[in-house]
Amino acid sequence: MKEAIYAIGDIHGQLGELQRVLSLIEADGGPDARIVLLGDYTDRGPDSRGVLDLLVAAQKEGRNWTFLKGNHDRMFEWFMQAYPKYDAYLPVELSWLHPRLGGDTTLASYGVDVSPQDRQLTIHAQAREAVPPEHIAFLSSLPLSAESETHFFCHAGVLPGVPLDRQDEEDLLWIRQQFHKDTRQHPKVIVHGHTPVAAATDYGNRINLDAGAGYGKPLAAAVFDKGGVFQLTDRGRQPLHVEI
Repeated sequence: MKEAIYAIGDIHGQLGELQRVLSLIEADGGPDARIVLLGDYTDRGPDSRGVLDLLVAAQKEGRNWTFLKGNHDRMFEWFMQAYPKYDAYLPVELSWLHPRLGGDTTLASYGVDVSPQDRQLTIHAQAREAVPPEHIAFLSSLPLSAESETHFFCHAGVLPGVPLDRQDEEDLLWIRQQFHKDTRQHPKVIVHGHTPVAAATDYGNRINLDAGAGYGKPLAAAVFDKGGVFQLTDRGRQPLHVEI
């Protein structure tokens, strides 16, 4: 690996946690560290707007950061289209605005009140007024994956047996069990989030960095370099939890 790569798991509107792990990364790798963010910047947490403000500003500054798209980012982007679009992967009884998914807290961070008695088109119109167009343009522009010589970074995972350059968008954003249960080696180690675990974990063929920030737990960040893979903590680099 030519340079260290830092990766950040699902953020879910937790601006304070994002600022904390960015400070850890800068202390470890300097202000020009290469960072890959694994998506799900919005929903559930209290300050999705603040998270996107920070990320959009970093992109404008030309920071060495790669922003990947998560399924929650796409749900937000699709809701904000001229006419709301809903994801077919969701159960029929759910919409992005449901508290279980967290679109309500995302819009609250922009000052939009999502009241149960309001029609979704009314909420949509208010959201189109309140959300800066550059936030939606940012979400719309996000790539689905990135890779190094040894690792493939994406939000949810990959469909086993399919070449990495032929992965489907829906799998990269949504896959779970079929990917998690497969213990075969992939062409590269897959680094992903999407499914919360108790701690960032190395499974051998994949590494899950979603440590549950969307549910109030600490945001996970890891560093990949010639010395291996480590989680960044307030005590410096620590071994990543390994699932055997």
